[in-house]
Amino acid sequence: MSRLSSAVSRLSVAIVALLVLVPFPAMSQEGYVPPPGDDWETRSPEDAGLDGDLLQQAIDFAIAQENPAPRDLELNHHMTFGQREPFGDAVGAFKTRGELTGIVVRGGYLVAEWGEPHRVDQTFSVAKSFLSTTVGLAYDRGLISDPNQRVAPDMAPVIAVSQECVHEPAMEARPFPPMGPRVFEPFQSEHNREITWDHLLRQTSDWEGTLWCKPDWADRPASDSGEWLTRERHTPGTVYEYNDTRVNLLGLAATNLWRAPLPQVLKEHVMDPIGASHRWRWHGYDTSWIVLDGREVESVSGGSHWGGGLFISARDLARFGLLTLREGRWGGETILSTEWMEMARTPGEANPGYGHMNYFLNTDRNAIPAAPEEAFFHSGAGSNIVYVDPVHDLVVVVRWIQGGSRNEFIERVLESVVGEPPS
Repeated sequence: MSRLSSAVSRLSVAIVALLVLVPFPAMSQEGYVPPPGDDWETRSPEDAGLDGDLLQQAIDFAIAQENPAPRDLELNHHMTFGQREPFGDAVGAFKTRGELTGIVVRGGYLVAEWGEPHRVDQTFSVAKSFLSTTVGLAYDRGLISDPNQRVAPDMAPVIAVSQECVHEPAMEARPFPPMGPRVFEPFQSEHNREITWDHLLRQTSDWEGTLWCKPDWADRPASDSGEWLTRERHTPGTVYEYNDTRVNLLGLAATNLWRAPLPQVLKEHVMDPIGASHRWRWHGYDTSWIVLDGREVESVSGGSHWGGGLFISARDLARFGLLTLREGRWGGETILSTEWMEMARTPGEANPGYGHMNYFLNTDRNAIPAAPEEAFFHSGAGSNIVYVDPVHDLVVVVRWIQGGSRNEFIERVLESVVGEPPS
């Protein structure tokens, strides 16, 4: 072998070794990641593999389908939940919402936005997906070894600031008045003791009790009031029931686990790493304050059923949707483990269209027939929708659209897909 050939051979080996030791940047494998702030790189619909005319038709359709309910969300509450539910009074803040708003992201690039994408509004039950994310963060850090483990052993006694607003069956009447703050242990009754983290995440716990002045039976109560206090409890894990009292219980349990307010947990471990704005806020209720390690801490809610919840912009919702599209990774950094993301999108036995709250699945294409089965969406009243489509590398945010128009809007967006996403 010549000296030149030998040198070339050694150089080739060195290059191969370097490639093994130094991997390509994650962006080449995961697609474009928007930087922090508002400088989100754009692509025209055509450059993003979309038909611009069809996409505009989809946007025009959405705008024409704005929810006709009052934009004053406090007034709307008094006309809906506050009117038809016992204990339906508001205990958290409401704000007046903006106009119908949307964002389309493909390949990570901003393709279209309309309305008020930077406006901070309540997002109702999309907050549940952020709540379940804080549980996922705890799982990834070993604070929960298995979602199928019972919550009771992990739950410390709670002292609520508003003593009259918590009650569970173990609080039996005493022949004398309390001489100090009562300890609230929400998982100590025979039924509640068997509830697991997975049951809470999938809304199958059938937890019994009162939390933050809201009895479990008063949320979307049965038509027969005679059943409210007398029906037999379902075995945890067997029956799906959408219930915000139990969602808020998960918020309390997660706060207990972290020993910190969940907004701080979310900011540090998710929202700052994905470059979200500093304008989002996460609130609870006037009644949901607890004493935690000697200080008063607000236990946040998983929605805005009685006010409060997550106040956030469409831009920040799009970032969160992109994080879930990218399997919990962001620019080479793992925010949520692949294992947790797979669990979040696994159909539940009691409801195959629901993963962890609030991951709505398209199992057997039942939820959105025009969308691929792999698609899922984070959903809240209003309607607030974050549609996530791994097949088409697509995230679509739409806020304040009539619920019955969701599927046709998504179908119209999908009809505009004519090519591959931008690289």
